[in-house]
Amino acid sequence: GFSRIVHCNNSILHRRKPLKYPTNYISTTKYNVLTFLPKAIFEQFRRVANLYFLLTAILSLTPVCPFSPVSMIAPLAFVVGLSMIKEALEDWRRFMQDMKVNNRKVSVHKGDGEFEFRHWEDLCVGDVVKVEKDQFFPADLLLLSSSYEDGICYVETMNLDGETNLKLKRSLEVTLPLEEDETFKDFRGVIRCEDPNASLYTFIGNLDYERQVYALDPSQILLRDSKLRNTAFIYGVVIFTGHDSKVMQNSTESPSKRSRIEKKMDLIIYILFTVLVLISLISSIGFAVRIKLDLPRWWYLQPQNSNKLDDPTRPALSGIFHLITALILYGYLIPISLYVSIEVVKVAQAHFINQDIHMFDEETGNTAQARTSNLNEELGQVHTILSDKTGTLTCNQMDFLKCSIAGVSYGVRASEVERAAAKQMASGAADQDIPVQDVWESNEDEIQLVEGVTFSVGKTQKSSIKGFSFEDDRLMQGHWTNEPNSNMLLMFFRILAICHTAIPEVNEATGALTYEAESPDEGAFLVAAREFGFEFFKRTQASVFIKEKYTSSNGTTEREFKILNLLEFNSKRKRMTVIMRDEDNRIVLLCKGADTIIFDRLAKNGRLYEPDTTKHLNEYGEAGLRTLALSYRMLEESEYESWNAEFLKAKTSIGPDRELQLERVADLIEKELILVGATAVEDKLQTGVPQCIDRLAQAGLKIWVLTGDKMETAINIGYACSLLRQGMKQISLSTTAGDQVAQDAQKAAKESLMLQIANASQMVKLEKDPDAAFALVIDGKALTFALEDDMKNMFLNLAVECASVICCRVSPRQKALVTRLVKEGLGKTTLAVGDGANDVGMIQEADIGVGISGVEGMQAVMASDFSISQFRFLERLLVVHGHWCYKRIAQMV
Repeated sequence: GFSRIVHCNNSILHRRKPLKYPTNYISTTKYNVLTFLPKAIFEQFRRVANLYFLLTAILSLTPVCPFSPVSMIAPLAFVVGLSMIKEALEDWRRFMQDMKVNNRKVSVHKGDGEFEFRHWEDLCVGDVVKVEKDQFFPADLLLLSSSYEDGICYVETMNLDGETNLKLKRSLEVTLPLEEDETFKDFRGVIRCEDPNASLYTFIGNLDYERQVYALDPSQILLRDSKLRNTAFIYGVVIFTGHDSKVMQNSTESPSKRSRIEKKMDLIIYILFTVLVLISLISSIGFAVRIKLDLPRWWYLQPQNSNKLDDPTRPALSGIFHLITALILYGYLIPISLYVSIEVVKVAQAHFINQDIHMFDEETGNTAQARTSNLNEELGQVHTILSDKTGTLTCNQMDFLKCSIAGVSYGVRASEVERAAAKQMASGAADQDIPVQDVWESNEDEIQLVEGVTFSVGKTQKSSIKGFSFEDDRLMQGHWTNEPNSNMLLMFFRILAICHTAIPEVNEATGALTYEAESPDEGAFLVAAREFGFEFFKRTQASVFIKEKYTSSNGTTEREFKILNLLEFNSKRKRMTVIMRDEDNRIVLLCKGADTIIFDRLAKNGRLYEPDTTKHLNEYGEAGLRTLALSYRMLEESEYESWNAEFLKAKTSIGPDRELQLERVADLIEKELILVGATAVEDKLQTGVPQCIDRLAQAGLKIWVLTGDKMETAINIGYACSLLRQGMKQISLSTTAGDQVAQDAQKAAKESLMLQIANASQMVKLEKDPDAAFALVIDGKALTFALEDDMKNMFLNLAVECASVICCRVSPRQKALVTRLVKEGLGKTTLAVGDGANDVGMIQEADIGVGISGVEGMQAVMASDFSISQFRFLERLLVVHGHWCYKRIAQMV
């Protein structure tokens, strides 16, 4: 059963017991008015020195103190007060941000079909709200209906998972009629669903409406902090509010990180305190002895009238009192001003980092930001850097570069990886005296490659369209119609233009089309289709409209393709299918997906181009490109009808196995495919990445790259950004899945991996050449075993011996686990750098987290200690700022 009950359009019930759900007010502050004093004071007196001064200040109020108590209490009050004011200011900023969010306005149903604006903080569970285009959702909502007839809407979830692409959400059929303000007059319903939890991608529940029960799933849920795009308005009912909402459940208290110097200072204070106690002890013992033996002879001190502080009859007591006096008197051995001075210096250093003109990115206008000032000097102590690849080393902006159609490869431009390889070969072939730079910058426009392939490396490349750097006269300007397989080419371009979930947006000012796509790859495909003469310009509920330039004799024709079904892409299926009816009334299935998946589903007669396409796919992989295979299938009317009936049945089924049903039905139709070809897009490296990595390696830093890409692509990117160099010895660790039973396979895989690690370690140990460098490449499956308790130390010992480490196919959780392994295993300072929500675990786990304020939202930056706008600024942050901050603070201490 589901424990949470929501009465739609009847929010009064949720304010009273037994339900009493929290309001939509949120607070991310550390303190409030009542807790500020106790909490902030506790924070301050966690520092050893402050605690010591508190004790001496208390003692200075006693008669044993040799001077007035003010001289002890005033400096302490000043120091603690200053630090508390800093805390208060930081918290006040958080409070103001919260207030801004809580006071946003949203349109809420107040009864009788009328809506009014209310603040977000006044929302209650069960309220019906209307959210307009480009507004954020104020709480977690159930989508009831939208401005589109079939109740779909597009959502941007950048604030949740860092992805800039749009997600499609769809309401239940039964609530579609609720599309006017007036229709909510008598709307009632009961939602029974799961309790608040942190899982962003799951939701279980059902809606009891008009005496029927309907199953709910994540595609009807709109999460707080995501944004409505490309949809005029939606109506929704509030399910989770405030701190119950999924995004607030996900926000963790960021771990408090302390720098080594601060920990070392505590140690120094302990040592000084010990010295102080020793001096005072010697002093007080001497005092006690003199009081006992000499005081009776010193008549001028009037020993007969002495008070208890110097009583010759009780010398031990006098000694104890004197100990306290001595502790206060010599107390200046422990420097009270050290902490304040360090705070001031660190704030100034953070200001230097923030103001550095060399770390200013002109494109985005972002500067570097030191988000916490207490880790500055750690930057100069970094030993290992763990970096994400996509969006961190690369730009996350895809360019359509090459394609293979009907067994012929098109596209003559070289990728960055090929250019880097050519440069390596040229510099290797030429005399060693010429620096690499010269070969690169010489005026020769061409470098001859082995098999007589020549491509230009000159700086004469003409500026290209964003997302399209394809060059081949055989396909451009309609020349493809003269190619031998022109019908296959036509099919290829149509798959690019039709098989997607993107939406065209017209720019009012220029009339130009831009595409809102679910992934940057998809956007690149649409731009490519447009350049080839197949412009997708309009999408309705049931159709896609394409302007085709060269397919008929009379110039540009507009064609309508009716979309019958859309089987969406997900990470498990790794493919996407559209079933459409063309203008000749034929039913065609178009499918694009990962090459391995598509090749498994080809028909006997559909494998004509498979050998050639496979060869091209391998070439593209070696050139560091991301590839997809494209295929199609013609369907008979009768076959489609019977399949569609089953598909609808699976789609409307209720229960936990709905996903499995849909997958099973999709598998029935996604087979007997005919291969058309493959696409290759390039994810360009950010500027200056190879040079930056080169210099950091020269400075003796170890660099690990953790990526979700497949091994070939990762290795090629490794060469392009000079992580891997010619002459490095590569060690590859991977698991080969045998044919044994699952249990045995696990065991065998583990044993084989252990053997691989042991052999590699031997090889590294026995290496004679002192300058030999090793590179370790490991894939996700092997990493799963390598991170287990009995193997992780073996793996780490091998990895430490290597100059570069690349981990492929890594999940976000594995990123954090690898970071923890390196941090705890080596005991040296680690730095993690990433740009998306999938890097947050790694950034919080490392000693220093650096976020890149790039394309993928701000999740990584929010979790980080420092933020920069491009990877190349890391060099300056560590080698210049880190070095100076460390040196200055160490000298000052």
